[in-house]
Amino acid sequence: MSRTRLTDAKVRALRTAKATRNVRDAALAGFGVRILPSGRKRYFLQSQHEGRRTWRIVGDPDGMTVGEARERARGMLAAIRTGRPASDEGTLFEAVAEEVFCRYGRNWKPGTLAVNRHYLHKKILPWFRGRQISGITSRDVKDWFASLHATPVSADRSMPVLSVIMKEAEADGLRPEGSNPCKGIRRYSRKNRERFLSESEMGRLGKSLRKAEPSPAASIIRLLALTGCRSSEIRTLRWKDFRDGHLYLRDSKTGPRTVWLSSAARAILDGLPRTSSWIFPSWRTEGPISSSKVRKAWAGFRSNASLKDVRLHDLRHAYASLAIMHGETVLTVGRLLGHEDPGTTLKYAHHAEGAVEEAAAAMGVVLGGRET
Repeated sequence: MSRTRLTDAKVRALRTAKATRNVRDAALAGFGVRILPSGRKRYFLQSQHEGRRTWRIVGDPDGMTVGEARERARGMLAAIRTGRPASDEGTLFEAVAEEVFCRYGRNWKPGTLAVNRHYLHKKILPWFRGRQISGITSRDVKDWFASLHATPVSADRSMPVLSVIMKEAEADGLRPEGSNPCKGIRRYSRKNRERFLSESEMGRLGKSLRKAEPSPAASIIRLLALTGCRSSEIRTLRWKDFRDGHLYLRDSKTGPRTVWLSSAARAILDGLPRTSSWIFPSWRTEGPISSSKVRKAWAGFRSNASLKDVRLHDLRHAYASLAIMHGETVLTVGRLLGHEDPGTTLKYAHHAEGAVEEAAAAMGVVLGGRET
C-alpha cells in the first residue's frame, strides 16, 4: 500500500484501477484515501485501540479538502481513544442498509425484496441498529446468529441479506476490502424436509387427480410432476409461452429459461381449451389462477390420497431424483430445473439409492396414468 503526504492536487490526480486501492497519508497514521473502481474516492481512517480494529469513512474529497479531512480524522481518533460515540450518522448500519436496499433491491424480484425487507426489520436491525457499519466484526455476526438459534430458518434466510449489505458497504468504501464478517459462518443444520413418495402413495395421488379431471388444478399438478417446474412457473403460463413443444419461461426464479417437455406434458397442454391468453385463467379476474386456489386444490388431492405431509414442492424433488436415477448428469438436471448453482442440484444425488429407486417407480404411475 503506497504512502505519501496527501495534498488536494495529489488526491485529484489519483486514477482508478480495476481493483480498489488505498493511498495512506504520511502525515497522519491510519488516515488515507480509497480509490474505488467506479472512480469514487473516500477519505478513511483505520486504527487499532485496545486490540480492536476500527475502520471509519471520514468524508468525500468532493466535499472537503485534505486538510479538513485530516483534522476530522484526528477528531475521530480522539473519540475512539476516549470511547466517545461516532457522530457520522451516514455510516450507521441502518442508514447503509436502507441505501443498499434502495439500490441493490432492483436485482431482487418484488416478492424476494418484500421477504428480505421483512428479515431486515424483524431479525437484523434490532441487533445492529445504531452501530457503525465499519465496526461490525465477525464476532458480532456470530453472536447475532447464535441469538437466532430458536428460529433456524429465519436465521439462515437472514444471513444472506446481512452479507449483501456488508458486501455492498465494502464496495462503497465503507468497510475494509475483504472484510465481510459473514464469511465462514456455518448455517444451521435442519431436518431434511424433502419427501419422496412410495409407489403406492404415488398411485393414490394419481387416482385422486384422475377423479378431479378435467380440472385446471389437476392439470397444473400433473405438469409439475412432469416438468419439475415451480408452482408459480406453471400457474402463470400464457399460451404464447408454449410453442415448438417447449415452455419459454419469461421470468422464472433464476431468470428466463426454456423447459423441455415430454410427450405426456405436451398432451396435457394440447388438451386444454384456449379461452384466454392465460393457459390457466382465473375464474374471477383477468389474470392467472390464484396460488391460493391451487394450494386449496392440492390440500384436497393429498387429503384424498392420505398424503397430508406431502408438499406440492416435493413433486419437484421427485422429478430431479428420478432424472438422476435414470443417468442424467447433475449439470443436465440443473438445467432442467433452472438451477444457477450446480451445488443446489447436487443434493439430489446424495439420497439413498433405495429411496430414489422407489421414487422412480412411483413417478411411473403418474406419468403412465395407470390405475393401482
